[in-house]
Amino acid sequence: MATYSLGATGVSGGISLAHVILTIFAANLVIGAFMLLTADIGTEHGLSFAVYLRAPFGIYGTHLPAVSRGVVAAIWFGIQTYLGALALNGIGEYFLGFSNWFLWYAAFAALQVANTAMGIKSVERLAALAAPAIIAISVWMYFTLDGIAQTKGLNIWNADLPGSMSLAVLFVANMGFWSTMAIDIPNLTRFLETEPSRRFARRNRNVFAAQLVALPLTQALIAGIGGVSMIATGNWNPIEVIQGDATGLSLLVLLLLVVLAQWSTNNSANLIPSALTFVNLAPRVINYRIGVALAGIVGTLSFPWLILNNLFVFLGYYGAFLSSIGGIMVADYYILRKRCLNVPALYDPEGQFRYAGGFNPAGLAAWVIAGGIAAWFVDYAVLIGCPLGLVLYLCFSRAAGLARYPQAEIIERFPDRFLATSVGKSWVHYGNGRFGREPA
Repeated sequence: MATYSLGATGVSGGISLAHVILTIFAANLVIGAFMLLTADIGTEHGLSFAVYLRAPFGIYGTHLPAVSRGVVAAIWFGIQTYLGALALNGIGEYFLGFSNWFLWYAAFAALQVANTAMGIKSVERLAALAAPAIIAISVWMYFTLDGIAQTKGLNIWNADLPGSMSLAVLFVANMGFWSTMAIDIPNLTRFLETEPSRRFARRNRNVFAAQLVALPLTQALIAGIGGVSMIATGNWNPIEVIQGDATGLSLLVLLLLVVLAQWSTNNSANLIPSALTFVNLAPRVINYRIGVALAGIVGTLSFPWLILNNLFVFLGYYGAFLSSIGGIMVADYYILRKRCLNVPALYDPEGQFRYAGGFNPAGLAAWVIAGGIAAWFVDYAVLIGCPLGLVLYLCFSRAAGLARYPQAEIIERFPDRFLATSVGKSWVHYGNGRFGREPA
């Protein structure tokens, strides 16, 4: 739903519909390619985002960037739930004569939390049902909105609304939109079926179609329809458009499709990542189900309906700090460790990832500096944060970090024992702090 807002904002900023669609397609192609890189952490080692961050940030330092991502995910849960609640409220108004969006919000939030708490299989089943809903909404909206535009004598492809937004700002905002999933995609890819192989493409073949085809195409399509909605009606919100144009059963079906679309996105993109960061924060106190409930509470207390009114500001500032985490992850995983990882040490409070009292100064300094500079130049935050985080982390690590805190997988002359899927193995925890690798 928020993707409609991105497209509409571009159009209302004076960018043509065609340029909005092409810009958002290109932005998602770039962010999708970046997701391929971070996805390998899940497909190779089976690690969640928060656990992996112990490598560049330390066993306690991981909580700072991980929880920041978790809070952003929880806020997005609140935003998506609010939009879904508006759809439910539309159904209530039409069929029951009852209007109270906050009650619908509370009920919808509770339903999503309960579904997500049931585990990844429950989420997968819902996604299989809801994914076609997103396409169905988009197809219906395009033809309906194009018809409205034609009755007003408007050509959606030639419309020129006044505004001064640049393509670069729209490009960066859309990259910020998905920077959350770009860094914590291992939370999902660790569940994928993988083929043991040293070849990156073969090992991650199930990721390629999702990130380089499905994501750019659907994001560009949906954002484009948001632009069409703005041109035809002056309103980006498809819920309100649906309520104004549909009646009876068609209204019920379309609003239910909106609810399904919000629900499926929220589970995988927001509730699961947020819950896992909270679990990692205090695993002896917070289990997965409690983490999911906490994500729902945090998302609601953020007053997401107010944040939605300042979406581009929100995208810019969180994109600055999350994109710098992405740069640090790529530098650590690919350049320093060359995909090798001492996984057992990630769970050893006295092991190599303890660094200085559990905090890696190189990772934390790179994150704060890169994120701060990117936030200062917020219109171009993602373009600055990611490469700057990568460069600063490498410089700080090589200047002092690696000499002071030796890393076994970097020192090892024959590091295959620190690989998993590439060599046909899977990491296994036997209990009592003992790890091993077994055939995948």
